[in-house]
Amino acid sequence: MADAYAELQAEIRRVARERNAVILAHNYERPEVQDVADVVGDSLGLSREAAKTTADVIVFCGVHFMAETAAILSPAKSVLLPDLAAGCSLASTIDAAQLRDWKAEHPGAVVVSYVNTTAEVKAESDYCCTSGNAVEVVNAIPADQEILFLPDMFLGAHVRRITGRKNIHVWMGECHVHAGIDPENIRLQRSLHPGAEFLIHPECGCATSVVEAISAGDVDPDGAHILSTEGMINRPGQSSANEFIVATEVGILHRLRRAYPDKTFYAANERASCAYMKVTTLPKVLASLQLMQHRITVPDDIAARARLAIERMVSIGGSPAPAGTLASEGVDPGE
Repeated sequence: MADAYAELQAEIRRVARERNAVILAHNYERPEVQDVADVVGDSLGLSREAAKTTADVIVFCGVHFMAETAAILSPAKSVLLPDLAAGCSLASTIDAAQLRDWKAEHPGAVVVSYVNTTAEVKAESDYCCTSGNAVEVVNAIPADQEILFLPDMFLGAHVRRITGRKNIHVWMGECHVHAGIDPENIRLQRSLHPGAEFLIHPECGCATSVVEAISAGDVDPDGAHILSTEGMINRPGQSSANEFIVATEVGILHRLRRAYPDKTFYAANERASCAYMKVTTLPKVLASLQLMQHRITVPDDIAARARLAIERMVSIGGSPAPAGTLASEGVDPGE
C-alpha cells in the first residue's frame, strides 16, 4: 500500500506542476492526502493560502464550503474539489432563508458566521470566523452591539464565555463528529494517561461540560488547554509534556505525530472521524487534476456579498485571545 501511495503521490505532484496547481489539505483529511499537499492547515490558514497563491489552479482537499471560500477569494483561479460528496453536517444546520428569518427577529444585530457555512449564508453575514479567531472577531465588534453567532452552539458558548458578553445569541447547530466527544471519553482517557496534557477543540460537545466542571472545581485544570486546531499543532512544541490527549477529529493526529515524532498522542475518542473529509482519496485528487474536475464556482452576486465577511475573517486573528475567565482558571482560551 505504501508503494502504491508513493506512486500516486509522485504522479499527483507531476500533474500539479504541469497545471501550475497548489494542493491544499485540511488537518482532518486522510494521512496520505495530507502528505501530498503543498499546505496542510485549518480553515483560516487554508483560506489565507487560497487568497495569496500565485497558482492557476487550487485543488482543495477539504469540504465544499472551503472550496467555495477559496473560489470567492480567488475568482480568477480554477478551484477544484476532488469529490462533490464532501459536505459538512454543521454547515447543513442553517440555510440563507433561516438566517434571514433569524435576522428579522433581531433587527440591527451583527451576524458572525463560523466558516463552516455555505456561501449563501456568508452572503447574509457581517463577519466570518474560525475557531482560531472567533474570540478576536467578536472582540472587534462594539461591546453594546447585539450579535447573532452561528451555526456551532459549542463554539458559540465558548466565545460567549471567554468574551463575557451577554448579548450573543447562538444558533443551535452542531458538528456530528465533535458532538460525539463527550465527558465520558475525556474522563476515561485522562484516567488512562494521568500525565498527559489535555487539548480540546472549542467545537467539541464536551467543551461546555468540561469548562463548567473546571469552573466548579470538579476537574483539575492543570494540563487542560482549549485550543483551535492550529493551537493544537503548536502546543506540543511549547510544552515539556511528552503525552497529549487530543479532543477533535482524529485526522489531526497524523500531523501531530509527524511534527513531533518523539511525543505520544491519544485520541479522546478514536471514532471521532469525519466521513465527509475522508471521501477524498489520492485517486480522486489525481483525477481532479487530470480532468480539471470538479470546479467550484459561486454566483457573482452571492460572492460579492460574501467576500466582505470572508475578508474580515482572513484579516483578523492569529494571536492569542485576550486573557479571560478561563485563562485565570488555568485554561488556555485558544487562538
